Amino acid sequence: MTVRDRYAPSPTGLQHIGGIRTALFNYLFARSQGGKFILRLEDTDRTRSESRYTQNLYDTFDWLNIHWDEGPDTDGPAAPYIQSERTELYRKYSEELIQAGRAYYCFCSAERIEKVRLEREAAQAAGGNAASSASGYDRHCRNIPLEEAAARAASGEAHTIRLKIPLGETTRFHDKLLGDIEWKNDDVNPDPVLL
Repeated sequence: MTVRDRYAPSPTGLQHIGGIRTALFNYLFARSQGGKFILRLEDTDRTRSESRYTQNLYDTFDWLNIHWDEGPDTDGPAAPYIQSERTELYRKYSEELIQAGRAYYCFCSAERIEKVRLEREAAQAAGGNAASSASGYDRHCRNIPLEEAAARAASGEAHTIRLKIPLGETTRFHDKLLGDIEWKNDDVNPDPVLL
């Protein structure tokens, strides 16, 4: 097995010591194992990503003599390495998950989600129960019939695609370092955004 380690910064600000530390550790680990060091740019926050921050990353890595084996300027086996260039691939698989009933369209505005977050924080501060005080999305769009949701999305209504976490179940797996891991799906920060 070949070790493949990566650093995946968001080009939304200048490099800082925490990010550089992570990159250096990952780079040195990959090298010590005879593996590959991969640079992947997480530029999916299109409103805050800027080319000057990407250039700052390149300049910082050059100054530190950190060189990636695969990245934005290479044609490696997992290219492209800039996440915004993978949108169609992500869309394809997200649509497959929707059709399989494992994801759904969410039409909630950022304002609505922020309002829900603030309400839940207030409930938690007031000593509310775990269900009412859980942070995150409230699964408002989870049960919109697929035909209706698909029509809304096709008409151009702004939306995201969320993973439909199976409720009432428990996720279990074995981690080589931490051992057996288990959690109730209902406790997962509700239905993360895929796209």
